[in-house]
Amino acid sequence: MNMYDNENTVQKSFDDTYLSEDLLQAQWAEFTELKKVISEVYLKKGSPLTLLDIGIGSARIARHLSAIPEMWKMIENYEGTDNAEACIKLSQATAEELHIEDKLKVHLLDAVNLNQLQKKYDLIICTWFTPGNFYPDNFPFNEYNDSHKRLDLSKNEKFTTIFSNAYSLLQPNGEIILGACYIDNDNTRKKQEQSYQKMGMKIITNTSDSFTATKEQFWSQRFTQEKIKNYLPFVKPENIIFTPLDPYDYAMQIRIKKE
Repeated sequence: MNMYDNENTVQKSFDDTYLSEDLLQAQWAEFTELKKVISEVYLKKGSPLTLLDIGIGSARIARHLSAIPEMWKMIENYEGTDNAEACIKLSQATAEELHIEDKLKVHLLDAVNLNQLQKKYDLIICTWFTPGNFYPDNFPFNEYNDSHKRLDLSKNEKFTTIFSNAYSLLQPNGEIILGACYIDNDNTRKKQEQSYQKMGMKIITNTSDSFTATKEQFWSQRFTQEKIKNYLPFVKPENIIFTPLDPYDYAMQIRIKKE
């Protein structure tokens, strides 16, 4: 089961009343940094961008960009993917509400199958902590809390597969933007747990894990810069740029540049 298959839980995860102050701050810091990147890539290209949004969710980013005419003009086509029907419905409703169906298209597609798109993009984004949601297919949500064997995330094959495929879809001089991404430390872990608990979920992970998971099958990883570089062996380390989204090591944006 996909963690976003439950429409009630999906609504809570996008509802500001369930989001902590830290999450709200990260949300806006993420958007501020993304606008800078879009402007930079647009100026470099000299013409409107083709953009792919992995895990489009409720189309929040498209909503905010379309509300800023000068930003929306920088985008030629905005495509989104999601593997949850509930999110596809939400994003399609957003497109209809804002009358941007001519530019915003969504695909029901698992991120591991991005190569099926067979297109090239100037910018590929994966926002709002989505990069941390890619967990192993056979993760034992029902038994993990009782298991003495913890998950080793020195490698995350799904993460590497998804962003390797995304990298292959980039135009020369294109970029992948990951963010917000949780930073791996104990303070962030506690805040993750509090957020899930506020939505009524039960935590099944502990302090030895570098991710937080719930019995309701929500899963979100925390990252270090070293781990990201290990997960992306096809990118030169100097082409991976980390930008803090706050002053207390809670979240970061990651830019992956293609030469």
